[in-house]
Amino acid sequence: MEHNSDKLIIGNKSFTSRLMLGTGKYKTTKDGIDSIRSSDCEIVTVAIRRLPTNLKHDTTNFLNHLDWDKHWLLPNTAGSQTADEAIRMAFLGHELACRIGQEDNFFVKLEVISDPKYLLPDPIGTLKAAEFLIKKGFTVLPYINADPMLALHLEDLGCATVMPLGSPIGSGQGLTNLTNIQIIVENAQIPVIVDAGIGTTSEATMAMELGVDGVLLNTAVAQAKNPAQMAYAMNLGVKAGRLTYLAGRMEKKYYATASSPLNDISTLL
Repeated sequence: MEHNSDKLIIGNKSFTSRLMLGTGKYKTTKDGIDSIRSSDCEIVTVAIRRLPTNLKHDTTNFLNHLDWDKHWLLPNTAGSQTADEAIRMAFLGHELACRIGQEDNFFVKLEVISDPKYLLPDPIGTLKAAEFLIKKGFTVLPYINADPMLALHLEDLGCATVMPLGSPIGSGQGLTNLTNIQIIVENAQIPVIVDAGIGTTSEATMAMELGVDGVLLNTAVAQAKNPAQMAYAMNLGVKAGRLTYLAGRMEKKYYATASSPLNDISTLL
C-alpha cells in the first residue's frame, strides 16, 4: 500500500513524486513529453542556457506541451562556469517560470561547473552563488560532489536541499559515492536528492533505500531504447526504494536462520 501522505517538502512546496526528470538529450520532442508523462514526476528541470530566445512561438519545444498546473518548473544553471554566470541564469529562470504562469516559483537548481572534462561541480563557486541567491529569496537546490562537509555548509546557508552526485553526470556509472551519500543523509536536516550518474532502475531504488529523499535523472531515460518505458520503470523503482526505506530492512546476519520454526516440530508430524 502506497503512503500518499509521505510528501517531499522543498521550500514552501510539497510533492507526491520523489522522481525528478531532466529534459535534455532526448532524440525527439515526443520522447521527452511521453517520458515526463509516464514518469508521473512533478518536478521538471530545464537548462535555461539551452532554451530558444522566442520560446512562445517555438512549437517544437516540449515546454509548450506540458500542463504546468501539474508540473513544477526547476530551472537549472547548467553551463555556468562561474558563480556570476549561475546567478544571471537563476534570474532568467525565474522569468521563464513567470512566463508559464508560475510567478511564485523561485526554485533554481544551482550548477557551477568550471571543469569541462569531468563536469564536476565547483564547491567554492556553488557556495558563493548559493549565498547570494538565498539572500535574494530563491529556493536553492545545489548540485554538489558527495562531500558531507560541503553539504552541511550549504544547509547552514539556507539551501532548500542538497543534491550530491551519484557519479559523474551522464556517465551511467551508478552510485560510486555510497558511503559519502549515507553520511550526507545522516547529517542533513533538509532533503537530499541524488542527482547524476544513475543509469538504471536498480540504482535509483538503491539510492532511495539509503534514505535519500528523491532522485533526479535525465540521461538514463533520454538515452534508453524506449525512453517512456524507462521513465515508467524509474517511477516504480523510486517508489519501491522509498517504501523499502520506510518499512525498514531486516538486520543482516553472518549466519543462516531457518525461515520455518524448528521448535515443537513433533506436533506437526
